[in-house]
Amino acid sequence: MQSEFDYIIVGGGSAGCVLANRLSQDPDVEVLLLEAGGNGRSLFVDMPSAFAMPMASKEFNWGYFSQPEPTLNGRPMDAARGRGLGGSSAINGMVYVRGHACDFDEWEVNGADGWNYRNCLPYFQRAETWMHGGDAYRGGSGPVGTSNGNNRKNPLYDAFIGAGEQAGYGTTDDYNGHRQEGFGPMHMTVKRGVRSSTRRAYLSHIRERKNLTVLTRAQVDRVEMEAGVAKRVCFERKGALHTVQARREIILSAGSIGSPAVLQRSGIGPAEVLAAAGVQLRHELPGVGENLTDHLEVYFQYRCLKPITLNGELNLLSKLKIGVQWILTKTGLGASNHFESCGFIRTRSGVRSPDIQYHFLPGAVRYDGNAAFEGHGFQVHVGPNKPESRGHVRIRSPKLADAPEIVFNYLATEKDREDWRICLRLTREVLSQPALDAYRGAEIQPAIDLSDDDAVDAWVRDNVETAYHPSCSCRMGADDDDRAVVDSQCRVRGLRGLRVVDSSIFPSIPNGNLNAPTIMVAERAAALIRGEPMESSQSPVWEAKNWRTEQREGSARRPLDEAMLRSAP
Repeated sequence: MQSEFDYIIVGGGSAGCVLANRLSQDPDVEVLLLEAGGNGRSLFVDMPSAFAMPMASKEFNWGYFSQPEPTLNGRPMDAARGRGLGGSSAINGMVYVRGHACDFDEWEVNGADGWNYRNCLPYFQRAETWMHGGDAYRGGSGPVGTSNGNNRKNPLYDAFIGAGEQAGYGTTDDYNGHRQEGFGPMHMTVKRGVRSSTRRAYLSHIRERKNLTVLTRAQVDRVEMEAGVAKRVCFERKGALHTVQARREIILSAGSIGSPAVLQRSGIGPAEVLAAAGVQLRHELPGVGENLTDHLEVYFQYRCLKPITLNGELNLLSKLKIGVQWILTKTGLGASNHFESCGFIRTRSGVRSPDIQYHFLPGAVRYDGNAAFEGHGFQVHVGPNKPESRGHVRIRSPKLADAPEIVFNYLATEKDREDWRICLRLTREVLSQPALDAYRGAEIQPAIDLSDDDAVDAWVRDNVETAYHPSCSCRMGADDDDRAVVDSQCRVRGLRGLRVVDSSIFPSIPNGNLNAPTIMVAERAAALIRGEPMESSQSPVWEAKNWRTEQREGSARRPLDEAMLRSAP
């Protein structure tokens, strides 16, 4: 391999594959993509319904865990991150949610100049081919294929949407388009029955470009600098240390855990953190690794009165049939992640845009794909999506093999705890509507008195799980913000030749899953790096007319009362 490239990209995940594709479109530049994992290829990666398998594999998952979380009774939390080409887009649940327009306008208000919704929308569109074709909001010719899976063939999907409408929230045909708020079909990064990871979407067809070198099993240790300019990347491969030089720029796309760790091992970060880890300070940036943010979720689970759920398909023979059909035709239950309906609502009046998200599943299963209980059931994944609590990522030593210390500090504020109380009460109300009467049996969980704040808080602490959305640990901000790590051009503040482009630079976490906005950030960053004129859109966005005074559009048909709060319906 040659020793010098124009651009060196660290990390071949959701952002890195995008950058490798877009930057190497210029035949006059040479691009190197370094990925710590393997080639990302696997039948179980490609098969949408099998996503629990690569997530459980050491080949595809870094296997991070947080420290015992003080606010969750000392529970360490899983912090799975993708390893291999495609990164987390190869092991995630494939849910495609961009976030609300207000989330990106909030980015600009918080110092990310130019990163408002109207400027981000064209780069969402650039990345996507939506199954129904492009329009003022959706992309029609981008690399990532998006769809509704099997188009809600199970009647439970539309029953859930109907329950949301009966509860007064309205419906939306496309939550990634004009209107996020409401209940409707859910979208996934699945194209013609196959997972549309960034490896498949952005890399698989360009590996023969002569100006693009992709090196797997190459774990980056640090970036070396000279006189404030990032010059070299040091990495380990096959037991040997290697160094490669950048003519123009080094771009970190190792994710919200990996990117701050590389910066800190390079001597870039909070002075006290580096001193404690035994790393020489080369450029002090207090915000590196701080501001870590994540989403949490719980499952509402019910027995189902009709034998129509996925629980009837979890036996070995059924799984074999599903697998054979998918291998031969890329159709059937294997072609979906099974989250085919959803909802986005607001916790309270005075909140301008949704801050609670629902994923509906016509089965009652755990993340490992096994049944949650005997018999048929269904569940809703739900959680508040705009938390105040912040954590950190901090290296413990200069050693590449030592995993960083991860603390999320979940539920650290009273507002976050109150949001969860509201969330659970609103969720039981939705699930108690007549649209689900023909299917809804006994509530399996939470099945507690939701009018008792202490009981709710205790149940959440015991049962809440990560939604696998770590972000904001190298956040973008204004020059006068000494906690910001990168500027609005994604350049590391105070240095030259070094950028960060991944979910770690989000100024705040969006209302939704993070793969879509991570890809968008990489698309827009690639355009910035290439010096392209920035695109913008004037497509309008829906918001509730009376959001200042009303929590929803209409009145609930079966309102939540004290009796319902005290006992499960």
